[in-house]
Amino acid sequence: RRYPTVELRAETFNGPTHVPVPSDSAFLQALLLELRLLHQHVFLEQRDTCTRISHSCVHSVPTAAGELWPVLAFHQSGLIYACVPLVEGPLEPRPPLLTICGLSQGLALLLGIMDYVSASRKNEAELSAKMGQLRNLLLQACPLGTPLNTNIRSLSGSFEDIQEMPADKDQPAWRSSSYKGKPQVNVCITEKVKCMQYGQRDVVDTWQVYGAVNCKCDIEGSAPNVTLSLALPTNAPPLQDIVVHHCVVSVDPAMLMSTSAEPLHDSVYNGPYKFPFIPPSDSFDLCLYTSQVPVPPILGCYQLVEEGSQIKITVNLKLHESIKNSFEYCEARIPFFNRGPIAQLEYKVSYGQLDLSREKSLLLWVIGQKFPKSLEVSLTGTVSFGTAGKEHPTDYVCTGNTAYVKLYFRIPDFTLTGCYVDQHSVQIFVPGKPKITASRELISSDYYIWNSKAPAPMVYKPL
Repeated sequence: RRYPTVELRAETFNGPTHVPVPSDSAFLQALLLELRLLHQHVFLEQRDTCTRISHSCVHSVPTAAGELWPVLAFHQSGLIYACVPLVEGPLEPRPPLLTICGLSQGLALLLGIMDYVSASRKNEAELSAKMGQLRNLLLQACPLGTPLNTNIRSLSGSFEDIQEMPADKDQPAWRSSSYKGKPQVNVCITEKVKCMQYGQRDVVDTWQVYGAVNCKCDIEGSAPNVTLSLALPTNAPPLQDIVVHHCVVSVDPAMLMSTSAEPLHDSVYNGPYKFPFIPPSDSFDLCLYTSQVPVPPILGCYQLVEEGSQIKITVNLKLHESIKNSFEYCEARIPFFNRGPIAQLEYKVSYGQLDLSREKSLLLWVIGQKFPKSLEVSLTGTVSFGTAGKEHPTDYVCTGNTAYVKLYFRIPDFTLTGCYVDQHSVQIFVPGKPKITASRELISSDYYIWNSKAPAPMVYKPL
């Protein structure tokens, strides 16, 4: 879809540095080359030179009129999602990406389209029908080139509904439909913990916590007002790097200025974390945050030593005493890279069950839903391998004895920061008594324990 008004604004803003968007066929050809989906085995200097290495989805696409930049594009599941964001200013010298508002708007719109389309990838007929509706949906989501609602799923695909504009002028653009029924609010706090443990004196272990507060508000009215508060236990680490949804009406500026880039000090924002907002019709992330928690939930030590044709492994895990000992699942996966299938395995576990994957290249230690009373579990074993085949996993980083254990777990009704929603603090200014449902969970994400008997890979060391 093209927006002549946006192209005219770009020509005005960019001045002599303006590069017009070429025809659809020419743009597609140039984009396929840039994304290496065309002539990928041929070296093209304008695309493959070392000076053009990019790790982002923002591209510079060569055209007959010059370099078209920025072009936001990525390839996902056989489809290309692309847009050309407006830069409100000259293009030379190129402004920093973080200063271009259109990039974040365009990315949000593309991700909304991808979310709408991806559910039908396995059904070609349904996919074709959705692609046919997409043009009408864009009339609602982005009528004049500025995204008003990036949640494409929440929009109606019928053209009749598009003609009916909301009668209430106070209804915000992000409330695409009205709800009829008993008011209810569902809130879920999801915290993910990332961890790198090395078991070495010269390398510092690292861990980070990332939280998201997801809301679904089924409330009548064109612009209902809701206020939700997050609470922390006494002496808990504060929330930092807080990012709020655009539907939030106002927050204390000090809340948004609290950042994990600076060490904790007395002036850090400790709450209250109060969010007044007008909710969208569908579920959304009210806010995102991080926190500097003092310890990781599970402390581990992994030792792998080669002795002739065999490998001896030892894994010790300890659940920290402050963590709720009630898991939905908890398991440790021990892969063996660049080796053949496991031919012989002798082991002893103090708790849980050890299984061998079908490919015989991975040990799966199922700890279960609880740690024992000691909060410690251990695994020792001796492993020998057969001849390696193409189907067995390889890794350029994990060579020799450099290896890891990866933990997977979920603890329901628990957060590492202690963050929770006080249901009595939720205020909804609508008639009737709303039903409030609040839940929380802690999930592992990239939780690695590296072999302490081998050098840790540099890519994972802190700067």
